[in-house]
Amino acid sequence: MTPIYDSQNQFYKSPYGAVPAGTPVTFRICVPLSQGCQSPRFFYKRDGSDVFAAIPMQHQETTAHDVVFSISFTPPHAGLYFYYFDLYVDYQKLFRGSLGQAVLTKEQGEAYQLTVYEPDFKTPDGLKGGVMYQIFPDRFCESAPRTSMPFNDRVYRIDKKGEPYFYPTETGGFLNMDYYGGDLEGIRSKLSYLSGLGVTAVYLNPIFEAHSNHRYNTADYMKIDPLLGTEKDFQRLCRDASALGIHIILDGVFSHTGSDSIYFNREQRYPQPGAYQDPENRYRPWYDFSAQYACGYRSWWGFDTLPEVNENDFSYRQFICGKDGVIDHWLRLGASGFRLDVADELPDDFIEEIRRAVKRNGPDKFLLGEVWEDATNKWSYGTRRTYLLGKGLDSVMNYPFRSAILNFVKGGSGLAAADCIARICENYPAPALHTLMNFLSTHDTVRAITEIAGESCEGHDRYWQSKRRLTPEQYEYGIRRMALSYGMLYTLPGIPCIYYGDEIAMQGYKDPFNRAYFDWDSTEQRLRRVVRQLARLREHCRALWDGRFTVLDATQTTLHYSRHNDSDTAECFINCGDTHVHAFMLGRFVTIPPLHFAVCTSTAKKIELFCAE
Repeated sequence: MTPIYDSQNQFYKSPYGAVPAGTPVTFRICVPLSQGCQSPRFFYKRDGSDVFAAIPMQHQETTAHDVVFSISFTPPHAGLYFYYFDLYVDYQKLFRGSLGQAVLTKEQGEAYQLTVYEPDFKTPDGLKGGVMYQIFPDRFCESAPRTSMPFNDRVYRIDKKGEPYFYPTETGGFLNMDYYGGDLEGIRSKLSYLSGLGVTAVYLNPIFEAHSNHRYNTADYMKIDPLLGTEKDFQRLCRDASALGIHIILDGVFSHTGSDSIYFNREQRYPQPGAYQDPENRYRPWYDFSAQYACGYRSWWGFDTLPEVNENDFSYRQFICGKDGVIDHWLRLGASGFRLDVADELPDDFIEEIRRAVKRNGPDKFLLGEVWEDATNKWSYGTRRTYLLGKGLDSVMNYPFRSAILNFVKGGSGLAAADCIARICENYPAPALHTLMNFLSTHDTVRAITEIAGESCEGHDRYWQSKRRLTPEQYEYGIRRMALSYGMLYTLPGIPCIYYGDEIAMQGYKDPFNRAYFDWDSTEQRLRRVVRQLARLREHCRALWDGRFTVLDATQTTLHYSRHNDSDTAECFINCGDTHVHAFMLGRFVTIPPLHFAVCTSTAKKIELFCAE
């Protein structure tokens, strides 16, 4: 049956998806003759307006079954536009339904979103088609055993297979002071391993001096943490990585510092007074001191060890974004970009200033943001965010894809997964869409195999999560579905990212159990084999670099989609069920066994099957 409207079909909406400002967009609806529709209206409003404007649609043609109406609409400015159609017959309207197909209703529904971005929005081409790898620096690889620690309050972990400490200390806090000794030289020693996985970019969790193992409480933005190495070690890492075609992306934590820092210095670790002690200190304007705060100053989510900075302070912005500032310093030393921690908590104009600082070091430099929801329509702190419209971030961490993939392989509906993925593809500007960081795990989530096969940890404390492991049966269940998940991850729009250790099926619930030391003795090869195959597939199929995503079919247990551009097409089929499925892929019938992922490309003209065997 012909849909009345389908936002994902270019007959009904052209061009597809988000568009640059000033681009004419054609909308068509096909109204059944039985509706008696003669004068439908296109209703739209720009984000921020309370009122929809109405534009009459023009009759285009009448077929044996439908009347086709159309309208051309040119959004003049970057921003979000919302729209729906009114048939002007018995109060019937068209709102968004599953996979973009319209729902005909007399009730209020969900308006369609049209994302309009800056015409000059571009993102680094060198990242597209590649593979990213995320490293938690202390837990990846130690170049040599330690004989001493740079600060006497750090606990060195000789037992690399030991679980990260989590239990309360004598002062009642959770211990984040245990260090396994991972360092930059250790990462450099494993570059050939990463290259063998097909990795072309490495995202490092914070490496600047800080006094916890996660290093999100920055102590000095201009210094490498001494346990990790030196600036020369960093330069060598970037140089040798570049020789293998690997970019190094750093974590920028610019919403707060540590209380134990050269800027705040509450703990008086540093010889010179900081903002905490001295009202006249040059760093004092970076922070908000007031009796209204429990600890006397504004802090990140109430943690008194993480004083928030005032991102609107001129001296702070100059320190981060100005000439020879933090951004310039690390990009000149060899970094290829930054990931912005808690991007939702940074003002949009600050992110835009960071972008200008990043891009003046080269258009190939990358700016990624941590956003957990749809980044085009995100509200935070009472305002609609504009950081993905071309003046701010290049792209974002793609948590919606993670949810869609893992929910599907755990037994959720293929149709629900398809709709979640299609929404992101429709809403995101193409430059951002094709540089998304797609992943199954991060340092902030439960490890993927534990999420897939283990019991939920919601409502359970760290003592329950500690040392909890999958049974052999659960592990095999998880491995098979991890392989399916990677099949999707590597073939959806964006850049697939492996969280260190996921390729050997490392387990773990929430922080700190998802941050164990990499098991270099692991003999688990099944997932490594799958991601190597998928990396080769991405390298040779350009449709997976920037091709459009189209859902071809979706059921409870299967999902069939294509990626296609002007030169290539890839069709992908995932079978999460327990029976064989027959499919028609690029002109041939294919049988896909249970728990297999199938890909057929127009260039290779063969079916490739991926599974954890």
